[in-house]
Amino acid sequence: MPIYAYQCNACGHELEALQKMSDAPLTDCPSCNTPALAKKVTAAAFRLGGSGWYETDFKSGSKKNLASNDAPSPACGTGACPACKAD
Repeated sequence: MPIYAYQCNACGHELEALQKMSDAPLTDCPSCNTPALAKKVTAAAFRLGGSGWYETDFKSGSKKNLASNDAPSPACGTGACPACKAD
């Protein structure tokens, strides 16, 4: 659920509210009890960057499982991985 920022046009009180996108906007200021709240425009609090699940999960064909190439596992060489047991 997104966090919306509000500011009262009457007293200047600011607040943040965790709401569903389908919820009606808040109108009553908890500070002065007037129906003068207005939504503020704010920037996103996070940014998805770099490589991650979203880059590889929705690919098709031979590019689908880039992370599961035939590279040895971190346990390789200890006799704990299936590739070492096959030797």
